[in-house]
Amino acid sequence: MAFVTEEQIQQFHEDGFLVLEEFFTTEECDAMREQIHKIIAKMDVPPHCRTEFSTNEEEQLQAQGSADYFLTSGDKIRFFFEKGVFDEKGDFLVPKEKSINKIGHALHAYDPIFKQITHSSKVQELGRKLGFEKPVVVQSMYIFKQPGIGGEDGITRRMVRAPPGTIPCTQFIGSERTYQDSQFIPVPIRKGGLILIHGEVVHKSELNSSEWSRHVYTFHLMETKDTSWSKENWLQPTPELPFPPLYT
Repeated sequence: MAFVTEEQIQQFHEDGFLVLEEFFTTEECDAMREQIHKIIAKMDVPPHCRTEFSTNEEEQLQAQGSADYFLTSGDKIRFFFEKGVFDEKGDFLVPKEKSINKIGHALHAYDPIFKQITHSSKVQELGRKLGFEKPVVVQSMYIFKQPGIGGEDGITRRMVRAPPGTIPCTQFIGSERTYQDSQFIPVPIRKGGLILIHGEVVHKSELNSSEWSRHVYTFHLMETKDTSWSKENWLQPTPELPFPPLYT
């Protein structure tokens, strides 16, 4: 089992992030990658649901926010694609395995391999050491990070659900701040490593300049003790899939 020291936990609380090398084994990583290839091989997405993923606000609203396929993906395993991978008819211009940006948002609930990873004893132990008392798994994604693709996240804006009947179905609160590259700390990571990121830490992922995709599995946790999930959030629990507890 991965060992996390009290000093590392303290470092996380001070810095807002923490790198844990070799948290997952090579076998666990290979199992996830093999499973995702099986999922892609069975992928059947109607042309009208083939949504290009973007972190650009205007493009997000047009491509994702107005698409029911995205808005109702919180309790399903669905596929989101890179730009320029479809022709005007919605047919693939590249092999399917090279077309995907990410798969989400409920791998942790429905796929046995990813469910086992998310709820593994070492993840549960880490959650307890971080002080989580009643954490739930909000969402999970498998990110491909294709060569040449960038993207980032910030906390100065939030994508929320628009009022019922509004088109597009989502809107942004706040605005994106401009950050200097010098304000960010590079965090290299090797296969099997785990990066913990606090929800209030601004983070970004630079352009992938290599010849290979960077495969990443992510999942988001929320403490439910003395907290409530905002009804404004685009992602909402459903009767079919309430946010599952981390601890089993």
